Amino acid sequence: MAAFVGAILCQASDRSAWLAAMLGDRYPKHGQVIIAAALALAIGNGVGAVGGMLIAPIMTPNARALLLGLALVSAGVAALFRAKPPATLRTGAGAFLTALICLLAISMGDKTQFLTAALAARAPIPALAAIGATLGSLVVIIPAILAGESRYRSLPHRPVRITIGLVLMVTGLIFALGAMRLI
Repeated sequence: MAAFVGAILCQASDRSAWLAAMLGDRYPKHGQVIIAAALALAIGNGVGAVGGMLIAPIMTPNARALLLGLALVSAGVAALFRAKPPATLRTGAGAFLTALICLLAISMGDKTQFLTAALAARAPIPALAAIGATLGSLVVIIPAILAGESRYRSLPHRPVRITIGLVLMVTGLIFALGAMRLI
């Protein structure tokens, strides 16, 4: 559940949804774009979960809590800044392959993947962090694909980004301070 909610918050303030909206406009076959997005997000979050699973055995419980705090704070700080317009790949590869490549490229190393890794490091079943993060991401990405770029850009992004950023930072600080036994 934490990965699900965290991914919703991260994706709502990220460029991935904007790119998905652009792809939704470019390709009228939304089903192919949605399936490609689900696959790209599953791969990206799976990589994050594997990373978290690999580092978990060498970390103390406090270090894992501190990692989660840092992931949340960094996601919150990133949410406060205005997102640059994403670039899309110009290929004749079709809706599925283009959406897969573009969304996979933009999701590698992003705040959702970092958060997934941190949650997987703390989870008894790391795969659940990847599944939750993928489903949470799709809650934001699918409506963006269906809405298209013009409707997506008409949303009040600034207040949403600021609110999400503050929520993520405060939550991250609580985890970090708890990990250092300061609260």
